[in-house]
Amino acid sequence: MPDDLLLRLRDFQDDYFPHHQQRFQDLVAQGQHPKTLFIGCSDSRLVPYLLTGAAPGELFLVRNVGAFVPPYDQSHGLHGTMAAIEFAVLNLKVEHIIVCGHSHCGAIRTAYEGAPDEAIALKAWLKLVDEALLPVSPGPEVLHRTEQRAVVLQLERLMDYPMVRRAVEAGHLSLHGWHYVIETGQVHVFDAALGAFVPAAEAAHSGTGPYLAYVEPDGQSSE
Repeated sequence: MPDDLLLRLRDFQDDYFPHHQQRFQDLVAQGQHPKTLFIGCSDSRLVPYLLTGAAPGELFLVRNVGAFVPPYDQSHGLHGTMAAIEFAVLNLKVEHIIVCGHSHCGAIRTAYEGAPDEAIALKAWLKLVDEALLPVSPGPEVLHRTEQRAVVLQLERLMDYPMVRRAVEAGHLSLHGWHYVIETGQVHVFDAALGAFVPAAEAAHSGTGPYLAYVEPDGQSSE
């Protein structure tokens, strides 16, 4: 184990944990009851607890390359992200699902440029974002637009999960799309009423309705 991580582990055990021990004991005795499923990219620069200010027990986390949601194909194969969505909605009864993409996403860039030949699983995984790619060279603006398009695509895909759709249509669950700009610290959220991403401070309608249309970054719906 790297020495710096070992020192931080000791700091957690010696300094942080004693001050919050009762909280952790309550989480064991009462179980976890998070209200939010956070689907985020595995990128090391995206730190959900830092971004949201959440405490232990408040977020049910799923991290993967690109923050992608696999299609609900009823194949019942071994897939961690799909299993986590099912567990969060059916067992934990979460009230919100956040899909959080971010600027300078390596997954989006690699989807345009191609993964190494040896990365067989990665090549297959990146096909999940094909529908969000644009037929142009991937400059900074194209990558930014694609990152946001990818978030909306995952929201659409979530609505194909029967348990998600039932909960949304019943008013028990809301879906939210976020795009975190690392260099500015801003989070832009998908405003379903406007059909566009807006700064979080200006968002009035960040939850999706029961029928989510695919929306281009310029606000033009595909319907």
